[in-house]
Amino acid sequence: MIRAAIVGAGAIAAHSHVPAVRAHRDRAELVAVVDVAEDKAKSFAAEHGVPAAYRELGEMLEAERPDLVMVCTPPHLHVAQVIAALRAGAWVWCEKPAALSLAEYDLIQAEEGAAGPYMSVVCQQRFGSGAEHLRALGGALGRPLVALCQTTWHRGDDYYYAVPYRGKWATEGGGTTVLHGVHQMDLMLSVFGDWSEIRAMAGRLDRPIETEDVSMAMVRFASGAMASVVTSVLSPREESYLRFDFAAATVELRHLYGYRNEHWTSTSPLWNPPEDVPSSHATQLGGLLDAYERGERPPASGTDGRRAMEFVTGLYASAFTGRPVRREEITPESPFYHRLNGGIETFFEATATP
Repeated sequence: MIRAAIVGAGAIAAHSHVPAVRAHRDRAELVAVVDVAEDKAKSFAAEHGVPAAYRELGEMLEAERPDLVMVCTPPHLHVAQVIAALRAGAWVWCEKPAALSLAEYDLIQAEEGAAGPYMSVVCQQRFGSGAEHLRALGGALGRPLVALCQTTWHRGDDYYYAVPYRGKWATEGGGTTVLHGVHQMDLMLSVFGDWSEIRAMAGRLDRPIETEDVSMAMVRFASGAMASVVTSVLSPREESYLRFDFAAATVELRHLYGYRNEHWTSTSPLWNPPEDVPSSHATQLGGLLDAYERGERPPASGTDGRRAMEFVTGLYASAFTGRPVRREEITPESPFYHRLNGGIETFFEATATP
């Protein structure tokens, strides 16, 4: 059995990670939970049948020696916790964003061994059967030409007031682009491949936060294909929408926080996913456990896990500088490599504060 531990006893751990492990109970088990609020850790352990609860990550790592650590804490805590787990020999599955910047992500990569342990980023929407089928079709649909990538969600003021770390550059790294839109962006990139140029705008239009509540971008891919990307938390009718136009077919996906095959449509007679597997934490975890058992690098790790973070870095860099940004510009010499806002604190228009 693969022995797994959860760090951060919050909603995402309870609603997504616990069910994901239970879906693979034949080969994985939860052995511990960690939370700085000891009572919360103990309550979580009692509710979900986890044998041990800890307040300190280091103490848990030493006592339990888990094979896999699931990091479900606020973003600003990720890099230190992921590195601690890797140094203890555990593989890591980390909620997005895994780091506040590419610089932090690369620090994590530097801690991985050639044969593991590895850190994989939670990006469950690319792992459903619809997305797998689309990638498997490859060139059968013709050359990729145009994509639409829209994450139009709604988060009210109360969402940001609920916990102190939300909506701040120092604790979340960025706003809706890196926290919400990145799901659809990751799926788009897994289909259309690497980007080459981004022209973007972003703004804080209505929410009482430091970071952006909306962003828009025009994107050119290395293949020459082009895309429009919209991300918002200001949209009362919520939707996650992806459209891929190939030379011979259009494929569309409409859903909100997860999909099955019924959420996909296509003009192609070739569209016929052989199975119906939902996009979910459980689906992604299955692939991660497969990789662990084979001793191979898992999906959404290393350069594969870095791709979406690099993309949002380019988007922020264009939005803050007001000019096109090419992929090769996102290097350690760029201020945006180190902070998604490039150290520019006053770009967005001010809104009311709580």
